[in-house]
Amino acid sequence: MARPLDSATREALQARIRFYRDLGLTEFYRRPVDAALLTAEPEEPNEPVVLQEEPSIAPRKPIPSAPPIAAAVPAADRVAALQLIRDDLGDCTRCALHKGRNKLVFADGSPNARLMFVGEGPGADEDAQGLPFVGKAGQLLNNMIAAMGLKREEVYIANIVKCRPPGNRTPEPEEANTCTPFLFRQIDVVRPQVLVALGATAATYLLGQRQPLAGLRGRIHAWRGSQLIVTYHPAYLLRDPRQKKEAWADLQIAMRELGLKPPAKA
Repeated sequence: MARPLDSATREALQARIRFYRDLGLTEFYRRPVDAALLTAEPEEPNEPVVLQEEPSIAPRKPIPSAPPIAAAVPAADRVAALQLIRDDLGDCTRCALHKGRNKLVFADGSPNARLMFVGEGPGADEDAQGLPFVGKAGQLLNNMIAAMGLKREEVYIANIVKCRPPGNRTPEPEEANTCTPFLFRQIDVVRPQVLVALGATAATYLLGQRQPLAGLRGRIHAWRGSQLIVTYHPAYLLRDPRQKKEAWADLQIAMRELGLKPPAKA
C-alpha cells in the first residue's frame, strides 16, 4: 500500500505538474494522478523547486504547415481587412469549443501595431467580455506593455483559439489547427515588426513545432516577415512570480528590435 505523501513532496509534485501543463505536456503521465494535485491552490514554497528541462515531445497530431504569407495590405485598408476575417468567422461552429462559448474573442488593439502578442485562448473574463486578456493575466500583460513604454491600444493582441476551452484547459490540436488559419490571416494584415508568443501553446502553433520553452526563449525567430520572441504566459507568471525577471529579459529583446526604451521612473 502506497504511503501518503508528506507536505514537501506533495508541494514539489504540485509545482512540477503546473510546470508541465504550462509547457503543454498534458499527457505525460501513464498512470492515474490524484485529481486534487491538479486543482489544489499552490502554497508558498519554503525553498525553490529545481525543475529539470524536459525533452521535446511530439504533438499527438501533426501541426499543419502555415499558409503562404498573404499580400501586404495598405495601412489605410487594414481595419476593413480585419473586419472581413471577422465576418468570415461569423458565428463559428467549426470545432467543439463553440458549444461552451459565450462570446467569440477575436482580437484587440491597433491594426497598424508594430508589436503583437499571441496567447493561448480566452479565459472566463475574456469569454464574458469578448476581448482578449482582460482578467488578472490581462492586467499583468497591460503592466508589461506599459513597462515597455507603450499603451495597450498601440499593440495588437490575439490568441491561438478564439473560444474559451472548458475549464481553461489547453486547446486540443484539432481546435488549435482549426482556428490558427484565421490568426495567420490577422497577422498577415497587421504585419507586426515584432510578435511575442506568450507561453508554450502559442509558441507551438506559431512555430509549428513543440519544444520546451527554455529552448525557444532568449533569441529571435525569423517568422512570416516578423521577429518572433517567446516568453512566459502572464498566467504562468502570476503562479510563479520568480520568472518575471526572465520574462522582462525577453521583452527587452523585443524592445531592442523596436528601438524602444523603458519609460523614465517618476
